[in-house]
Amino acid sequence: MTILIGYLPAPEGEAALRAGFAEAALRTCDAVVVNSQRRGASGTPTEIDKDDIDRIVALGEEAGVAVTVLQPDHEDDVPGTLNDLAAEHDAQLIVIGLRKRSAIGKFILGSQAQRILLEAEVPVLTAKA
Repeated sequence: MTILIGYLPAPEGEAALRAGFAEAALRTCDAVVVNSQRRGASGTPTEIDKDDIDRIVALGEEAGVAVTVLQPDHEDDVPGTLNDLAAEHDAQLIVIGLRKRSAIGKFILGSQAQRILLEAEVPVLTAKA
């Protein structure tokens, strides 16, 4: 069993890490951190490097949690990617960070977080920065 944590390098991503590692420690299971890069969008601010990965693994170890960091590509289907990874890693929970957005922002840009909440096949825990 694992906890699957969606991570982007932002305050919301850090909140998801803290909440996800706390849940993994509480449930005595491992964590899989997913930094899903949109295919063809290399170099965007969502991408993390080896130093970031090492820091994330160290944070998990401080919490007593074994951590694996994955960086799969996706098209426009982040919820599908997370569902596939949750099934592959036998995840019992998905943890994501949330940020406040206006109704107009959601309408124009859509809301990946909302889709994850509605389409996830396992429970989802959200964390705010």
